[in-house]
Amino acid sequence: MTELAQQRALARHLLDERSAADAMAAYYAQEHAAARTRLFLHYAAGGRVDGVLVRAQTGADLFRPLVMVRAPSPNAAAQLLEAGMQPDRPCYLVMPSELGAVAFRELEITELQLLCQYVLYAHQFKPLINVLVQRAASAGGAPRYEIRAQDRVRALAGINWRSDYFAEVYVQVEQAARGRGWGRAVVAALARELLDAGVQPLYSVAQGNQSSVKLAEALGFVDNGNRELAGFAIRRTE
Repeated sequence: MTELAQQRALARHLLDERSAADAMAAYYAQEHAAARTRLFLHYAAGGRVDGVLVRAQTGADLFRPLVMVRAPSPNAAAQLLEAGMQPDRPCYLVMPSELGAVAFRELEITELQLLCQYVLYAHQFKPLINVLVQRAASAGGAPRYEIRAQDRVRALAGINWRSDYFAEVYVQVEQAARGRGWGRAVVAALARELLDAGVQPLYSVAQGNQSSVKLAEALGFVDNGNRELAGFAIRRTE
């Protein structure tokens, strides 16, 4: 068994892969490609693992890894940040909002956002059909839905990550194409495919982004109350 496999086994009990609140962290801690994943563990006094930091290289940013933290206390979180964040190396940090004070004390953070998690239940889904929507595929083979006009992609929806139970969707719409319902249409098509496969769509919205909230709610997504801080971070060395 490799070191990473051993760490994954030790940390498995910390994250519930069937919980929307833990879904993203559980995916990166347990399922993301081993060659692009590092785990750092925190141990309680009795030797049991009680905290984990995940550092993962993703396709979203080739230069800044994604860092996620789960810790039982501010002190444990600070120790994990010191162990897992390389000095003067930027990352994209996502962590529970209740640990925000630790992040502000230990790190330099820019473009900080409070992410609100929306979840789509099959019985609340409001389908939308638009004949302009076409199915495509990302470089990794994940489903992607697009609307093209004048030989250019004007709106698209795809997947940031996918586990056995959840998938986080994203949407991009050209500025000039907004206001036509195209973003809603491509997300609806993607959500339909995920739900048919037994996978629950998740959608993260920055607090205050009313256009994204409107899109999500129009399709039946509901705010599940989960909040996480996210931003570009560098660990202070002083």
